[in-house]
Order: sequence, then structure tokens, then C-alpha cells
Amino acid sequence: MPCTTILVGKKASHDGSTIIARNDDGGFEAKRLLAHSAREKASTYKTVISHLTVELPENAMRYTDCPNVTKTNGVWPACGINEANVAMTATETITSNARVIGADPYVRYQKKKNRSAKEVPGGIGEEDLVTLVLPYIHSAREGVLRAGALLEQYGTYEPNGMAFADAGEVWWLETIGGHHWIAKRVPDDAYVVMPNQLGIDQFDLEDALGAKKNHLCSADLDDFIENNHLDLSWNGVLNPRDAFGSHDDSDHVYNTPRAWFMLRYLNPHSKKWDGPNADYTPRSDDLPWCMVPEKKITPEDVKYVLSSHYQGTLYDPYGSSQSDQKGAFRSIGINRNDFMALIQMRPDQPEDSRVLEWIAFASNAFNVMVPFYANVTTTPAYLSNTTGAVSTDNFYWNSRMIAAMADAAYSKSVFHIERYQLAAASAGHANINTYDAKLRHEQDASARAALREQANEAMADTIRGLAANTLDKVLYELSCQMKNCYSRSDA
Repeated sequence: MPCTTILVGKKASHDGSTIIARNDDGGFEAKRLLAHSAREKASTYKTVISHLTVELPENAMRYTDCPNVTKTNGVWPACGINEANVAMTATETITSNARVIGADPYVRYQKKKNRSAKEVPGGIGEEDLVTLVLPYIHSAREGVLRAGALLEQYGTYEPNGMAFADAGEVWWLETIGGHHWIAKRVPDDAYVVMPNQLGIDQFDLEDALGAKKNHLCSADLDDFIENNHLDLSWNGVLNPRDAFGSHDDSDHVYNTPRAWFMLRYLNPHSKKWDGPNADYTPRSDDLPWCMVPEKKITPEDVKYVLSSHYQGTLYDPYGSSQSDQKGAFRSIGINRNDFMALIQMRPDQPEDSRVLEWIAFASNAFNVMVPFYANVTTTPAYLSNTTGAVSTDNFYWNSRMIAAMADAAYSKSVFHIERYQLAAASAGHANINTYDAKLRHEQDASARAALREQANEAMADTIRGLAANTLDKVLYELSCQMKNCYSRSDA
């Protein structure tokens, strides 16, 4: 799944929150926001793509997710938060190399070769991971360990990266071949950028196999590396990006430019990013996996970089540059963004109202991101009733239509989009501020739960009105540019 991820440690954010956020670029898959109830009994889960049956534990917690509307290829739940205030986003499709895949092949589904033969199930993947992990974990670290155990037991049919967060920690896990994995704790004062590449650039294997303070991995990773001659370092410091990742020519068009723009935006003065003497360029293979930002990061910063089309550079497909580099690189805010979720764990709020799930649908260059309280039993119909058919009755399809129309009439519509984005973000903050204040004065648990759901409905009503107004404006601008337009004065 082509996606882009950014992770923010608690000392790097503006309010002490941990933040995990990801664009899901599935290719025009209709999405919706749902809440799933807790389940006491054990059950089984059958994957669609790999035909694998997985035994699930009992006592599954309540959680949210953002699944596909159609289930042709499975659930694809993408991200969510459970009632223990643990968040997960999965997955960022990453890369590997032939040495790794040859040493530990992916676990692919094999159809029956004839009537007497049996099919061979495949492993687990992006279709399944949130459903298999999120309802059962009570910390970010526990999420890494459960996901890792499932990978070791069942294997995976694809290379994936996934993030876990609680109020104290953010962890990033990357798969290595079919059954191996590594995970690293994001430093509290740093942020991480992840395009579709294996990204971790330094890993303490001794810590991962010993104290496990900031690194975790599959139990036999040291033997796997040694037996297959995967460590390419001269100094004994394992660089997973070199050992397990890729440095293909296509990375320099598709992946590294995205990381370059995000780092350039959040650390504009720390390095030289442009010109012939730049420290890093869009084609650099050694871009840092994490950096300490020059200022504390806000949700708006995260939304901006995840909406990037290389604004302010000669690569911007919407820019005025006449350079032959215009549109040369794959944008972050691309036409086939399905949704973006930013999960914010606020340490200064009570546990039952601590977590905000900011949601945006369709192309990030033209959409808006709005916050909802995560600890709920139901979600507003405007976000949950997405249909397979186009409709103005839900946030997803309104967002898709706004994006397509604004793109087609960009010069006339961009200021409508800017006003829409500012109005939605302002309304989102105002709504949360209003209901945070109400929640501070309410002690009854059931009344607090009702307030959270009331806040979400109020936010949905507001964004419905703003989206309808913006759709009207960009439709008008595009209509005025129809090729059959003609005006004549009869006076």
C-alpha cells in the first residue's frame, strides 16, 4: 500500500502528546470510521487474501478503525484506538532486497493445483493486522510484541511497517522477509518520517536481544543476519536500511523525495536542503530516519507535510515553475489518498477523553482534517455511512468530489480550499476546547461518555456544512471552465 507516515515523540509535540499519523493511499477505496464493541469470547478470523484462519484470544477490547466499505479484498482496517488508549496504524508498505527475501521468503497463498491437492494458506498482511492486534494490547510495547509474535508464527506475504502509540511511547516496527522483524522506540524529543521504504537507519541489536529498552526484534535475528551475511557496516553498527532495505532508482522518484520534503519543512535550518552544495537532496539514500525538530510540532504541521506536493520548490506540479523538474517526484498529498488519520494522545486530559482521532478523507492536498474523541461506542453517521456508490450524504464522497473539482480548476479554486481548511481546523479546535471544558466539570462516567459522543456529532454537523459550502464553490468554478462555455451580450 503506497502510504506516508510521520511519528512524533511526546517532547517533540506542542502539548506533550504522542502523535502517529499516516496517509492511506489505497487507490480510491471508499473508507469510513467505525467503533467496534468489546468481545469476551475467543473466536477465529479468516483472512481474505491469504485464506488463513487465525485463532483470536478472548476479552477483545472496544476499538475504532477505518475499514474499506467494500470487503472484496478484506477489511483493511488501517488504524484505530482501543479502550486502553493504545493506538495503531498499519501499514506502511516498505521495501526489501533480494538477499533478505531469498533468505526468508514471503508466505504466499497457494491455490490448489488439482482436485486432490489442498490449498496452502499465506501469511498475514495489511488487510489483517489492526484487527488481529489492536483489540488485545494494553501498551505500545505490547503491540509490538503481539504483532511480532504473529509474524513469527504465521509469516507475512508483504513487507510492512506499522506504528504503535500510548501516552508515553511511540514504537515503529518493520518486517524483514517473511518471518523476521525489528522495532525501535521513537526518541521522545524527535519525529520520524517514513515513505514507502524500510527506514530505520541505526539499530542496537544488543539492546534488542538483551535489555530491550529502546529496541525489539525477532528472537533469532542475530543468527539470521550472520548466516546470510546481511550486515554491510564497517564499524559494527547495524544499519537496517542498508542490510534489509532497498536503494533502487525508483526510490529516488517515489520514496526519498517525500522524506526530503518533510525533513526540509520541519528542520529548514538544521541542514542545507537545496542547491549544488546541499547536505541532502530528494535523491539522497541516507536521509535521517528521525530528527529533533527546530520547533515543537502541531497537528497542523503534520497535516501540512502529509498534504505536500512540494510547495515552494520547482517540483510542485501546481507551481509556476517552467523547470523540466516540475512534477518529477511522487507527491505526498496525491490523488489516491483514501484517508489520513492522526492519533493524538494528550497527557493533560483525563484518560477517558485523552485521545483524539483526527480524520481526513480523499486527496490531502484538498481535504480537511477534523478531530473526534476516540473513546466512544459509536461514530457519527456522516463518517460511518460511506457507501460504495457516490453520494453527498457522507464525508468521504464529499471530500473526493471537492478534490477532483478543485484540482481541475486549481487556480480558481485554491483559495476556496485554503478557506475551507482554515475554517475546518479552527472549528475542530473550538469544538474540542468547548467539550474539554464541559468534561472538566462533569464527573459521572455515563454523562461524560454522552458528552464525547455529543461532541463528535457536533463536529460532524459542522464539517457537513463546511463541505457542502465548499463543494458548491468549486463546482461553480469548474463549471465556468467547461469547454462549451460561451458568453454574449445581447444589449
